[in-house]
Amino acid sequence: MYPFLETALRWLTLTRSSFSETLGRRTIYIVSFSLFVVFSILNAVSVDISMLVVMRILSGGASASVQAVGAGTIADIWEPAHRGRAMGVFYLGPLVGPLCAPIIGGALAQALNWRATMWFLSIYGGVMLLMLLFCLPETLARPPPPPTVPANALQRVSTAQSIKHHTINTAALVKRYLIDPLSVVLYLGHPPVLITVYCASAAFFALFVLNISIQSTFSSPPYSFAPIPLGACYLAPSLGYILASLVGGRWIDHIMAREAKRAGRLDPLGRLVYLPEDRMRENMWLAAAMYPGALVWFGWTAGAGVHFLVPSVANFWFGVGSMLVFGVTTTVLTELMPRRSSSGVAVNNFVRNIFSCVGSVIAQPLIEAVGVGWLCTMVGLFALVTGMAAVWALQRYGPAWREEMDRRLSRGEGPEGE
Repeated sequence: MYPFLETALRWLTLTRSSFSETLGRRTIYIVSFSLFVVFSILNAVSVDISMLVVMRILSGGASASVQAVGAGTIADIWEPAHRGRAMGVFYLGPLVGPLCAPIIGGALAQALNWRATMWFLSIYGGVMLLMLLFCLPETLARPPPPPTVPANALQRVSTAQSIKHHTINTAALVKRYLIDPLSVVLYLGHPPVLITVYCASAAFFALFVLNISIQSTFSSPPYSFAPIPLGACYLAPSLGYILASLVGGRWIDHIMAREAKRAGRLDPLGRLVYLPEDRMRENMWLAAAMYPGALVWFGWTAGAGVHFLVPSVANFWFGVGSMLVFGVTTTVLTELMPRRSSSGVAVNNFVRNIFSCVGSVIAQPLIEAVGVGWLCTMVGLFALVTGMAAVWALQRYGPAWREEMDRRLSRGEGPEGE
């Protein structure tokens, strides 16, 4: 039940990303982390399981804003030539969490109790809130204010006209703040957005299958690891994330610049003109093959009870491959929708959370039914075939699809024009 409720709540990230385009990134961060601190404290003082589940869902929803709005902040600050490197570092946050969280959480729960983990999150959220208040400026570029109406241009209107005017304004505000933010899912009607989101979501699905498999396999015989050693098993993929973020970001920036030079695309000032599809070259082919292969490697070695270092090496390469996918797809989405980068990433997060929900729900029953080896093989083969097809389609048809998408959006046939 928890994965489904958590996914439903992540729908709110669509509204927060849209609000960030008008209210500013900093406002969303401060409000979200304030709520996160409150809900985490309520988690720590929960009196029954129902209260704990509800507060965990609310705190998870409050913390999710950074995933959607954070990529928009990166797009605000960095030019396309260096954005891949910055996006790789940004993605260390949500992906390296498994590096620290299981170890810290396991140690706190083993030394104290489960409430200690909730108090730790409350303190951590409070520290982050203070850093946001005093260290983070607003990064969203504000549009110029509309011209003011001269005082002598004001006219007397009747009460009926005034009521009608305020009614229209109220309806417009409701549409703007409650309906329009959800319309960003219409971006999925554009093939380059849909396929890019699918690439990220398939990798995220495999990631959650792997996470469940690590917990299930290493906590059972022949391994039977205690909480702290079990948490340490997540070190391997996290180290892969770190390596890919540090190297992969520079790599995709280099590939994009290379493709622009090769095509001879220059603006009137002689600067290179970058296109989103330039980022998806040999890096995506390698990544689309690496993480499914590593998943299959993990499944059969862990399922056979081989020394834990062997499947851990597989998890390292899974981390490298999946992180390359996440970095490329998120950067491409911010460049496909430069005016609403946070909204594009929010759609990506929402869809991938649906995939992660499915992965979380089906992984353990399938491990019990067919074993971890066959589960990882099925997921790996599916990710490999569909991922390769997606990369091929984006390279073959991506430029034409992007140009058609730009034309449709310029005519108002999309969320930006509604």
